[in-house]
Amino acid sequence: MIFKLIAVLAVLFFVYTIFFKKNREKTINKNNKDENIEDVMVECPTCGTYVSKKEGILSNGQYFCSSECLKK
Repeated sequence: MIFKLIAVLAVLFFVYTIFFKKNREKTINKNNKDENIEDVMVECPTCGTYVSKKEGILSNGQYFCSSECLKK
């Protein structure tokens, strides 16, 4: 009796993984493809390190990595 119950549960789990799990993975991957990360790296004119445009300090059309580089 226990063996039959375990066999039925194994078959149900197998059916679930084949039919339902693949559909869920497709929707997750589809949602991730829609998101584009737009972050451009620019070079600091003073020290030459690369900094994100979002994190850089914009002054006179140039992006600086820190306020120290901006003062130089």
